[in-house]
Amino acid sequence: MAADEPLVLGIETSCDETGVGIVHGTTLLADAVASSVDTHARFGGVVPEIASRAHLEAMVPTIERALKTAGVCAKDLDGIAVTAGPGLAGALLVGVSAAKAYAYALGKPLYGVNHLASHICVDQLEHGRLPEPTMALLVSGGHSSLLLSADITSDVRPLGATIDDAAGEAFDKIARVLDLGFPGGPVIDRLAKEGDPAAIAFPRGLSGAKDPAYDFSFSGLKTAVARWIEAKRAAGEEVPVRDVAASFQEAVVDVLTRKAVRACKDEGVDHLMIGGGVAANSRLRALAEERCERAGIRLRVPRPGLCTDNGAMVAALGAEMVARGRAASGLELSADSSLPVTDPHVPGHAHDHDHVHEVSKENLYS
Repeated sequence: MAADEPLVLGIETSCDETGVGIVHGTTLLADAVASSVDTHARFGGVVPEIASRAHLEAMVPTIERALKTAGVCAKDLDGIAVTAGPGLAGALLVGVSAAKAYAYALGKPLYGVNHLASHICVDQLEHGRLPEPTMALLVSGGHSSLLLSADITSDVRPLGATIDDAAGEAFDKIARVLDLGFPGGPVIDRLAKEGDPAAIAFPRGLSGAKDPAYDFSFSGLKTAVARWIEAKRAAGEEVPVRDVAASFQEAVVDVLTRKAVRACKDEGVDHLMIGGGVAANSRLRALAEERCERAGIRLRVPRPGLCTDNGAMVAALGAEMVARGRAASGLELSADSSLPVTDPHVPGHAHDHDHVHEVSKENLYS
């Protein structure tokens, strides 16, 4: 590690994971996560108010755990990064408020960053600097997007996105129909390995010649699968759960990988990065590898633990902001549940940061 590389703490609270990461340049020092997913499971999905309360309770212990794991003192940090959006408004607010409090108390610059751009930047912690430009396929419970990043700190261009259900959302809904619990992604992935992906011909959304080249739609697929299951049950027949899981999963990853490779070819980009929670899916990884290799495209996918929401990805983007001299956010930073991916970070006014340092000189953390 180079001594002059920035040491940054990142806070992520966009949904149900309280994530705190610490990075030194592109080296991951700590990745602490407190999840409230078990609390939401009985409701079949994330309850925003419960998520916000869980973040509030977990925040300080998770930050302290990350600092201890990294073996660093808070006063040694070069900056505090936090997810400013998009995400659940109340959940984001907890993270942003905590980050502002720590930045103020420590006299450190604050960086409000974009959740989606962070999912791209996290790959630097595993595979080194991102090539420029990079094509990114982000797939999660809330997003399915194709993004072209010429500069992860300032230039991220959306090429396509889901027009209805995100891929991860479709996994959760089909798991619910099959009585498999929540979240649905991991259990469907596991069962699909024992099923036949060609057993049932489920539809591929927006795959026609006249359909948008890079947009996604999984609502029709979700409905088709649910109706197929209902028809089986109505006829008194046993539902072949493993075949349904495999065939449904194949329909999703087929469309995702096909459109991602097509975008790389059309834009002349020879790297594809896949991120987001659904990037942990084993079949998505395998099919992407197969199609990228055939097309001469280098595939970059972080290990599964870095694909789901985490503080490390926020710290990674924050460190890149510091390294490239991007303007810090001011203490007026607010959570933005619909922050567009075209805004990788939210800059503030220079005088805010100067003021923070001045009032913090004699604080308890100095």
